[in-house]
Amino acid sequence: MGDGENRTYRCIFEEDFKYILLPVAYSIVFVFGFILNTVALYIFIFQIRPWKVITVFMFNLALSDLLYVISLPLLAYYYSKANDWPFSEPLCKLVRFLFYTSLYCSILFLLSISFYRFLAICFPIRFLKWGQIRYARITCVCIWVIIVAIQSPVLYFVTTSPQKDNTTVCHDTSSPELFDAFVAYSTVTLVLHFCLPFVFLLICNGFMIHVLVKPTRVATQATKSKRKSVKMIITVLVVFITCFLPFHVTRTLYYYYRLVDTAPCPVFNVVNAAYKSTRPLASVNSCIDPILYFLVWRFRINRNRGGNRGLTTQ
Repeated sequence: MGDGENRTYRCIFEEDFKYILLPVAYSIVFVFGFILNTVALYIFIFQIRPWKVITVFMFNLALSDLLYVISLPLLAYYYSKANDWPFSEPLCKLVRFLFYTSLYCSILFLLSISFYRFLAICFPIRFLKWGQIRYARITCVCIWVIIVAIQSPVLYFVTTSPQKDNTTVCHDTSSPELFDAFVAYSTVTLVLHFCLPFVFLLICNGFMIHVLVKPTRVATQATKSKRKSVKMIITVLVVFITCFLPFHVTRTLYYYYRLVDTAPCPVFNVVNAAYKSTRPLASVNSCIDPILYFLVWRFRINRNRGGNRGLTTQ
Protein backbone atom coordinates (compact mmCIF):
# COMPACT_ATOMS: atom_id res chain seq x y z
CA MET A 1 0.00 0.00 0.00
CA GLY A 2 1.05 3.59 -0.54
CA ASP A 3 4.25 3.48 -2.63
CA GLY A 4 5.00 -0.02 -1.51
CA GLU A 5 5.29 0.66 2.22
CA ASN A 6 6.07 -2.68 3.90
CA ARG A 7 4.16 -2.08 7.11
CA THR A 8 1.14 -4.29 7.86
CA TYR A 9 -2.26 -2.60 7.43
CA ARG A 10 -5.83 -3.73 7.78
CA CYS A 11 -6.77 -2.47 4.33
CA ILE A 12 -5.38 -3.62 1.01
CA PHE A 13 -5.89 -1.31 -1.94
CA GLU A 14 -5.84 -1.77 -5.67
CA GLU A 15 -3.43 0.93 -6.89
CA ASP A 16 -2.79 -0.20 -10.42
CA PHE A 17 -4.22 3.08 -11.74
CA LYS A 18 -1.30 5.09 -10.35
CA TYR A 19 1.20 3.00 -12.32
CA ILE A 20 -0.37 4.48 -15.44
CA LEU A 21 -1.56 7.88 -14.21
CA LEU A 22 1.65 9.05 -12.54
CA PRO A 23 4.15 8.00 -15.24
CA VAL A 24 2.01 9.52 -18.00
CA ALA A 25 1.28 12.72 -16.07
CA TYR A 26 4.87 13.19 -14.90
CA SER A 27 6.24 12.56 -18.39
CA ILE A 28 3.91 15.11 -19.98
CA VAL A 29 4.63 17.69 -17.29
CA PHE A 30 8.37 17.11 -17.69
CA VAL A 31 8.33 17.69 -21.45
CA PHE A 32 6.20 20.82 -21.39
CA GLY A 33 7.54 22.13 -18.09
CA PHE A 34 11.15 21.73 -19.16
CA ILE A 35 10.63 23.47 -22.48
CA LEU A 36 8.45 26.30 -21.17
CA ASN A 37 10.61 27.09 -18.13
CA THR A 38 13.84 26.88 -20.11
CA VAL A 39 12.42 29.34 -22.63
CA ALA A 40 11.21 31.56 -19.76
CA LEU A 41 14.69 31.59 -18.17
CA TYR A 42 16.25 32.42 -21.54
CA ILE A 43 13.87 35.34 -21.99
CA PHE A 44 14.50 36.63 -18.47
CA ILE A 45 18.29 36.42 -18.87
CA PHE A 46 18.74 37.62 -22.44
CA GLN A 47 15.60 39.53 -23.46
CA ILE A 48 14.26 41.48 -20.48
CA ARG A 49 16.22 44.55 -19.44
CA PRO A 50 16.17 46.16 -16.98
CA TRP A 51 14.84 43.76 -14.40
CA LYS A 52 12.14 44.95 -12.05
CA VAL A 53 10.92 43.49 -8.77
CA ILE A 54 8.39 41.15 -10.34
CA THR A 55 11.01 39.97 -12.88
CA VAL A 56 13.29 38.84 -10.05
CA PHE A 57 10.51 36.77 -8.52
CA MET A 58 9.38 35.32 -11.85
CA PHE A 59 12.96 34.33 -12.68
CA ASN A 60 13.31 32.45 -9.39
CA LEU A 61 9.87 30.91 -9.86
CA ALA A 62 10.91 29.64 -13.30
CA LEU A 63 14.15 28.28 -11.81
CA SER A 64 12.32 26.43 -9.03
CA ASP A 65 9.80 25.05 -11.53
CA LEU A 66 12.65 23.84 -13.74
CA LEU A 67 14.31 22.08 -10.81
CA TYR A 68 10.95 20.54 -9.98
CA VAL A 69 10.40 19.06 -13.43
CA ILE A 70 13.96 17.72 -13.50
CA SER A 71 12.98 15.40 -10.65
CA LEU A 72 10.05 13.93 -12.59
CA PRO A 73 11.69 11.55 -15.14
CA LEU A 74 13.11 9.24 -12.47
CA LEU A 75 9.78 9.26 -10.61
CA ALA A 76 7.92 8.51 -13.84
CA TYR A 77 10.22 5.56 -14.47
CA TYR A 78 9.86 4.36 -10.86
CA TYR A 79 6.06 4.32 -10.95
CA SER A 80 6.00 2.78 -14.42
CA LYS A 81 7.91 -0.15 -12.89
CA ALA A 82 5.29 -0.53 -10.14
CA ASN A 83 7.40 0.90 -7.30
CA ASP A 84 10.69 -0.70 -8.23
CA TRP A 85 13.62 1.71 -7.70
CA PRO A 86 16.68 0.52 -9.67
CA PHE A 87 18.89 3.43 -8.65
CA SER A 88 20.86 4.17 -5.48
CA GLU A 89 19.40 5.24 -2.13
CA PRO A 90 21.19 8.64 -2.23
CA LEU A 91 19.54 9.32 -5.58
CA CYS A 92 16.16 8.37 -4.10
CA LYS A 93 16.73 10.84 -1.28
CA LEU A 94 17.86 13.55 -3.73
CA VAL A 95 14.85 13.13 -6.03
CA ARG A 96 12.34 13.32 -3.18
CA PHE A 97 14.19 16.28 -1.64
CA LEU A 98 14.33 18.12 -4.96
CA PHE A 99 10.66 17.37 -5.60
CA TYR A 100 9.38 18.94 -2.36
CA THR A 101 11.99 21.70 -2.09
CA SER A 102 11.19 23.02 -5.57
CA LEU A 103 7.45 22.63 -4.96
CA TYR A 104 7.48 24.79 -1.84
CA CYS A 105 9.91 27.31 -3.29
CA SER A 106 7.42 27.77 -6.14
CA ILE A 107 4.59 28.37 -3.66
CA LEU A 108 6.56 31.02 -1.79
CA PHE A 109 7.67 32.76 -4.98
CA LEU A 110 4.04 32.88 -6.13
CA LEU A 111 3.17 34.35 -2.74
CA SER A 112 5.96 36.93 -3.07
CA ILE A 113 4.68 38.03 -6.47
CA SER A 114 1.19 38.48 -5.06
CA PHE A 115 2.50 40.35 -2.01
CA TYR A 116 4.51 42.82 -4.07
CA ARG A 117 1.57 43.41 -6.38
CA PHE A 118 -0.50 43.92 -3.23
CA LEU A 119 1.92 46.63 -2.05
CA ALA A 120 1.98 48.28 -5.46
CA ILE A 121 -1.82 48.40 -5.74
CA CYS A 122 -2.94 48.95 -2.15
CA PHE A 123 0.02 50.88 -0.70
CA PRO A 124 1.81 52.56 -3.63
CA ILE A 125 3.64 55.05 -1.39
CA ARG A 126 5.11 52.32 0.81
CA PHE A 127 5.94 50.33 -2.29
CA LEU A 128 8.32 53.09 -3.35
CA LYS A 129 10.42 52.16 -0.31
CA TRP A 130 9.91 48.39 0.02
CA GLY A 131 9.45 47.64 -3.68
CA GLN A 132 13.09 48.14 -4.57
CA ILE A 133 14.84 45.39 -6.46
CA ARG A 134 17.44 44.73 -3.75
CA TYR A 135 14.70 43.71 -1.33
CA ALA A 136 13.33 41.30 -3.92
CA ARG A 137 16.76 39.72 -4.30
CA ILE A 138 17.18 39.41 -0.54
CA THR A 139 13.71 37.84 -0.27
CA CYS A 140 14.53 35.27 -2.96
CA VAL A 141 17.79 34.27 -1.27
CA CYS A 142 15.98 33.92 2.06
CA ILE A 143 13.29 31.73 0.48
CA TRP A 144 15.86 29.36 -1.02
CA VAL A 145 17.83 29.12 2.22
CA ILE A 146 14.77 28.65 4.44
CA ILE A 147 13.10 26.04 2.24
CA VAL A 148 16.30 24.05 1.77
CA ALA A 149 16.91 24.11 5.52
CA ILE A 150 13.37 23.08 6.48
CA GLN A 151 13.20 20.39 3.79
CA SER A 152 16.61 18.91 4.67
CA PRO A 153 15.06 16.32 7.09
CA VAL A 154 13.60 14.69 3.98
CA LEU A 155 17.13 13.45 3.29
CA TYR A 156 16.97 11.64 6.63
CA PHE A 157 13.43 10.30 6.44
CA VAL A 158 13.44 9.07 2.84
CA THR A 159 14.97 5.63 2.40
CA THR A 160 14.83 2.62 0.12
CA SER A 161 13.60 -0.80 1.26
CA PRO A 162 14.07 -4.18 -0.43
CA GLN A 163 10.87 -6.19 -0.89
CA LYS A 164 10.20 -9.93 -0.90
CA ASP A 165 9.58 -9.89 -4.68
CA ASN A 166 13.14 -8.60 -5.31
CA THR A 167 12.00 -5.04 -5.92
CA THR A 168 13.20 -1.94 -4.09
CA VAL A 169 10.88 0.78 -2.79
CA CYS A 170 11.88 4.45 -2.79
CA HIS A 171 9.65 5.67 0.03
CA ASP A 172 7.70 8.84 -0.64
CA THR A 173 7.40 9.38 3.11
CA SER A 174 9.79 7.35 5.25
CA SER A 175 10.51 3.84 6.36
CA PRO A 176 7.60 2.43 8.39
CA GLU A 177 9.44 2.69 11.71
CA LEU A 178 9.98 6.43 11.16
CA PHE A 179 6.52 7.19 9.85
CA ASP A 180 5.12 8.64 13.10
CA ALA A 181 8.01 11.10 13.33
CA PHE A 182 7.63 11.89 9.63
CA VAL A 183 3.96 12.79 10.07
CA ALA A 184 4.86 15.22 12.86
CA TYR A 185 7.52 16.81 10.66
CA SER A 186 5.15 16.88 7.68
CA THR A 187 2.50 18.66 9.74
CA VAL A 188 4.95 21.44 10.60
CA THR A 189 6.01 21.86 6.98
CA LEU A 190 2.37 21.82 5.88
CA VAL A 191 1.57 24.76 8.16
CA LEU A 192 4.71 26.73 7.30
CA HIS A 193 4.91 26.02 3.59
CA PHE A 194 1.29 25.84 2.55
CA CYS A 195 -1.35 26.83 5.14
CA LEU A 196 0.18 30.17 6.14
CA PRO A 197 1.14 31.14 2.55
CA PHE A 198 -2.35 30.15 1.36
CA VAL A 199 -4.10 32.32 3.97
CA PHE A 200 -1.73 35.20 3.26
CA LEU A 201 -2.35 34.81 -0.48
CA LEU A 202 -6.12 34.98 0.04
CA ILE A 203 -5.78 38.12 2.16
CA CYS A 204 -3.48 39.89 -0.32
CA ASN A 205 -5.59 39.04 -3.34
CA GLY A 206 -8.80 39.90 -1.51
CA PHE A 207 -7.51 43.37 -0.66
CA MET A 208 -6.27 43.92 -4.20
CA ILE A 209 -9.63 43.01 -5.68
CA HIS A 210 -11.39 45.25 -3.14
CA VAL A 211 -9.21 48.22 -4.09
CA LEU A 212 -9.48 47.63 -7.82
CA VAL A 213 -13.25 47.22 -7.98
CA LYS A 214 -14.02 50.36 -5.96
CA PRO A 215 -15.78 52.90 -8.21
CA THR A 216 -13.56 55.88 -8.97
CA ARG A 217 -13.67 58.81 -11.36
CA VAL A 218 -10.94 57.68 -13.69
CA ALA A 219 -10.41 57.45 -17.41
CA THR A 220 -11.91 54.59 -19.39
CA GLN A 221 -8.46 53.19 -20.14
CA ALA A 222 -7.61 53.04 -16.42
CA THR A 223 -10.92 51.29 -15.70
CA LYS A 224 -10.18 48.65 -18.34
CA SER A 225 -6.70 48.19 -16.91
CA LYS A 226 -8.13 47.61 -13.44
CA ARG A 227 -10.58 45.05 -14.79
CA LYS A 228 -7.74 43.19 -16.46
CA SER A 229 -5.82 43.30 -13.18
CA VAL A 230 -8.77 41.76 -11.35
CA LYS A 231 -9.03 39.00 -13.97
CA MET A 232 -5.31 38.29 -13.64
CA ILE A 233 -5.53 38.15 -9.84
CA ILE A 234 -8.48 35.77 -9.97
CA THR A 235 -6.71 33.61 -12.57
CA VAL A 236 -3.58 33.28 -10.42
CA LEU A 237 -5.69 32.49 -7.36
CA VAL A 238 -7.74 29.85 -9.17
CA VAL A 239 -4.59 28.22 -10.53
CA PHE A 240 -3.01 28.17 -7.07
CA ILE A 241 -6.09 26.67 -5.42
CA THR A 242 -6.64 24.09 -8.16
CA CYS A 243 -3.04 22.90 -8.26
CA PHE A 244 -2.07 22.91 -4.60
CA LEU A 245 -5.15 22.74 -2.35
CA PRO A 246 -6.49 19.27 -3.38
CA PHE A 247 -3.01 17.77 -3.17
CA HIS A 248 -2.33 19.05 0.36
CA VAL A 249 -5.81 18.24 1.67
CA THR A 250 -5.79 14.67 0.38
CA ARG A 251 -2.18 14.11 1.44
CA THR A 252 -2.97 15.28 4.98
CA LEU A 253 -5.96 12.95 5.18
CA TYR A 254 -3.90 10.08 3.79
CA TYR A 255 -1.15 10.57 6.37
CA TYR A 256 -3.71 10.82 9.17
CA TYR A 257 -5.57 7.64 8.20
CA ARG A 258 -2.31 5.76 7.82
CA LEU A 259 -1.21 6.97 11.23
CA VAL A 260 -4.34 5.97 13.14
CA ASP A 261 -5.18 3.00 10.87
CA THR A 262 -8.74 2.80 12.20
CA ALA A 263 -10.82 4.25 9.35
CA PRO A 264 -13.20 1.97 7.44
CA CYS A 265 -11.40 0.46 4.48
CA PRO A 266 -13.79 1.91 1.84
CA VAL A 267 -13.21 5.41 3.25
CA PHE A 268 -9.46 4.88 3.39
CA ASN A 269 -9.52 3.56 -0.14
CA VAL A 270 -11.22 6.74 -1.41
CA VAL A 271 -8.71 8.94 0.44
CA ASN A 272 -5.80 6.92 -0.89
CA ALA A 273 -7.07 7.11 -4.47
CA ALA A 274 -7.76 10.85 -4.15
CA TYR A 275 -4.25 11.53 -2.84
CA LYS A 276 -2.58 9.60 -5.64
CA SER A 277 -4.85 11.25 -8.21
CA THR A 278 -4.15 14.81 -7.06
CA ARG A 279 -0.37 14.48 -7.26
CA PRO A 280 -0.34 15.41 -10.97
CA LEU A 281 -2.28 18.61 -10.18
CA ALA A 282 0.63 19.93 -8.13
CA SER A 283 2.97 19.09 -10.99
CA VAL A 284 0.87 20.81 -13.66
CA ASN A 285 1.49 24.15 -11.96
CA SER A 286 5.07 24.11 -13.26
CA CYS A 287 3.65 24.18 -16.80
CA ILE A 288 1.05 26.85 -16.08
CA ASP A 289 3.48 29.28 -14.42
CA PRO A 290 5.39 30.12 -17.64
CA ILE A 291 2.08 30.96 -19.32
CA LEU A 292 1.26 33.30 -16.46
CA TYR A 293 4.72 34.88 -16.86
CA PHE A 294 3.82 35.74 -20.43
CA LEU A 295 0.40 37.10 -19.51
CA VAL A 296 1.80 39.24 -16.68
CA TRP A 297 4.65 40.49 -18.87
CA ARG A 298 2.34 41.29 -21.78
CA PHE A 299 -0.20 42.93 -19.48
CA ARG A 300 2.49 45.10 -17.90
CA ILE A 301 3.62 46.32 -21.33
CA ASN A 302 0.06 47.18 -22.38
CA ARG A 303 -0.58 48.85 -19.05
CA ASN A 304 2.55 50.97 -19.36
CA ARG A 305 1.43 52.05 -22.81
CA GLY A 306 -1.93 52.97 -21.33
CA GLY A 307 -0.24 55.27 -18.86
CA ASN A 308 -1.85 53.78 -15.75
CA ARG A 309 0.78 55.05 -13.38
CA GLY A 310 -0.88 53.70 -10.26
CA LEU A 311 -0.34 50.08 -11.31
CA THR A 312 2.96 50.18 -13.17
CA THR A 313 5.33 50.30 -10.22
CA GLN A 314 5.61 46.55 -9.92
